Amino acid sequence: MIRLERLSADHAAALLAFERANRAHFARSVPDRGDAYFAEFADRHRALLAEQRAGTCHFHVVLDPYGDLVGRVNLVDVHDGSAELGYRIAEHATGRGHATAAVEQVCRLAAGEYRLTELTASADRANPASAAVLRRTGFTLLGESELDGRPVLHFRRPLADLRPNGS
Repeated sequence: MIRLERLSADHAAALLAFERANRAHFARSVPDRGDAYFAEFADRHRALLAEQRAGTCHFHVVLDPYGDLVGRVNLVDVHDGSAELGYRIAEHATGRGHATAAVEQVCRLAAGEYRLTELTASADRANPASAAVLRRTGFTLLGESELDGRPVLHFRRPLADLRPNGS
């Protein structure tokens, strides 16, 4: 179905095209990145790679069976065995199970390769599909708050059941 690749310098052009093509789609459920994000994309991409090398974040692109970039799934603010999950799937690729598959894969990576013990995530209340993906992949609702003037649901997913050999 889909596969994850760790973000690299080689993904920059495809990632920028993905973000541009889906900007309006994403802005319907999360705050827009703003024009500066696109104008300064090359610098931002290099900064993300530096954060990844430092181990404070783990960034991934989501590739469809043809190798086309259809999403991204990220673990940010890695600290004390925990990280915040974020993901986005291209508008043309929604409804095909890509988000669920990507979140499942990154949860396994988080528990195994990255040795994390739990993930947190948020979903805009106006995006019930995102909350459904989180519930399907083992996240439980913690509560609700307001972020940038929007109601947001907060979730948590312990990773003990995904640890290799119960370690």
